[in-house]
Amino acid sequence: MNFKENISLKNYNTFGISVHAKRFITVDSVYQLQQLLKVEKDIFLISGGSNMLLTKDIEKLVVHLDIKGISIDNEDENTVYLTVNAGENWHEFVLWCVAENYGGIENLSLIPGNVGTCPIQNIGAYGVEVKDTITKVEAIEIARGKLVQFSNENCNFGYRNSIFKNEVKGKYIITSVSFKLTKRNHILNSSYGAINTELTSKNITKPTLKDISDAVIAIRKSKLPDPKEIGNSGSFFKNPVIATTQFLELQKDYTNIPSYKISETEVKIPAGWLIEQAGFKGKRYGNYGIHEKQALVLVNYGNATGKEIYLLAKKIQQNILDKFGISLEIEVNIIQ
Repeated sequence: MNFKENISLKNYNTFGISVHAKRFITVDSVYQLQQLLKVEKDIFLISGGSNMLLTKDIEKLVVHLDIKGISIDNEDENTVYLTVNAGENWHEFVLWCVAENYGGIENLSLIPGNVGTCPIQNIGAYGVEVKDTITKVEAIEIARGKLVQFSNENCNFGYRNSIFKNEVKGKYIITSVSFKLTKRNHILNSSYGAINTELTSKNITKPTLKDISDAVIAIRKSKLPDPKEIGNSGSFFKNPVIATTQFLELQKDYTNIPSYKISETEVKIPAGWLIEQAGFKGKRYGNYGIHEKQALVLVNYGNATGKEIYLLAKKIQQNILDKFGISLEIEVNIIQ
């Protein structure tokens, strides 16, 4: 096995934070990972590095998961069942599905990260969540080195949540994810306002999978920074869900407050709107700040530390709590 020492992780996390790994190794197969786990249990896993904020050097062995491959398990005239290895880039996988006319995940175009991390926070965008297409998740139990399957139900999916963020966090390494996608009679989700606007601007009345994907890509590019140009991890905070009674009280002072009905007793408030109302949108503090077009995105303009960005996040949380009485939950995994 090819171990390296004192390796910078700047190119292994989308925030572009320059911390170092005391020891580092890349694995590209399930077998290699199982062999490694026979001798190394205390590890730190990195895949696409898209949902983490590194605030310090990593003393544990850093394992870069780079297992690639897509296979068709089964198909008929209507449906295809795929298994995708954890190291595949998520957006490239979505584009491949669109090109193959496999429907179900086109609304999740341009989300950063790799396939292996998509079930952990149940990625979602523009009216679609990945849980609606996942059939199973395969993972290695670190303690025993055994390959285990989690059914969709066993994953305990919730809003930006799963069993992998809670009960079994740190106990398993996801090696592949299986999907059920449509081959025809696609159920296109274009009801999200921004998608409709984008399609209308192009005079598209009967959109294809590619039309939906292209619209989502255009929308995301118009308001979200490219991590290759400006370090970021996408949405930093979850959209909070509050009681309808609290929302009605807030509405008295903020008549234009946007909301999405969750149930008869709960509504979801866009975290970006709250942060913008608090005056943070576009603010810059030297090498880091809040993106000028999307208040949900904290950014590293260059050479910022993870600790600086984390302290900014805490400042935003406190401000929103003081101003609105709402607790913002951080979506990004903070490594400290």
